[in-house]
This record gives sequence, structure tokens and C-alpha cells, in this order.
Amino acid sequence: MPKTRPSVDIVNADLCDKQHQEAIIRMLDAYALDPMGDGKPLAHEVRKNLIPGLQQHPTTIIFLAYSDNAPVGIAVCFRGFSTFAARPLINIHDFAVLPAHRGKGIGRMMLQAVEDKAVRMGCCKLTLETQEYNRRARRVYESAGFSQAVYRPEAGGSLFYSKTLKS
Repeated sequence: MPKTRPSVDIVNADLCDKQHQEAIIRMLDAYALDPMGDGKPLAHEVRKNLIPGLQQHPTTIIFLAYSDNAPVGIAVCFRGFSTFAARPLINIHDFAVLPAHRGKGIGRMMLQAVEDKAVRMGCCKLTLETQEYNRRARRVYESAGFSQAVYRPEAGGSLFYSKTLKS
């Protein structure tokens, strides 16, 4: 019997909509708990400040995936700018599908929604980061056309670095 795709709706989240706000917090908390996330729930202070912070950030773009009216996936994106192309880009900052819904094509559907938005915005590229050992996610990203950024072979591939600042 052929594999059927789940009935999934991908929506551009409205940060003023209470249901979307709750879905964003729920999905990011689930992502934070995942071993490929932070392995622990969002702190109370983060939960309290998350939506206002996203609302105040001028380039926030969030997609939510719903199955049977329940949130099952999230893509938190921010518009950036490529100085080499002099055009906007979209960075997929957080990307997650709930474990029970993985392997059903939902991640690929969300990536397509982000790509469609980027094309409409005139973006030159999409960027994202992933954990080195998150092989499942890497397969999804690679099947959607993502690869390690290499601008000149002699310079090697791009690496994503981070420095945590004390507050």
C-alpha cells in the first residue's frame, strides 16, 4: 500500500495570535528538550520573554506545522542580508518536528514553505545550522538542496562558530 502524506497545514505564524504564541512556546520547549536541542526545557524567564522578544525583532518569520489542529513543527527564521550578493537571505535559526511526527515529510514541507517565502522576498539564499551528529536532520536538509557552504574550494567549507556572552 502506498505511503500517504499526513494532512498537514503550514502557516506563517502571527505573533499577535494567542494560539500561535502558545504553539511557538510549546514547540520551542519541545525542541529545547530534544537531545539535538539543549536537552532541557526552556527556562521560566525565557518562556516569559520569548514572544515579546520575537515581536520586537524586526525580521522574525515563523512557520508552524499543524496536524489535526495540533502544532507538530516549527521553523523560526530571521531575514538577513548577503553583502556579497547585495540581497536579503533567510536564516533558519530553529527548526524542529515533534518526534512522533518525524519521517512523514513534515520537515520537507516546512523547508519548502520557507523557500517559497524567500523566493517571494527576493532572497539569494537560505542558511541554517545543524548538529554534526544529527544525521536524520542532515539527510532532510541535504535532500532539500542544502550543503556545507564552500565559496572557494581552496578556502575550505564554512564553519559556524559561537561565543556565549555573559549578561
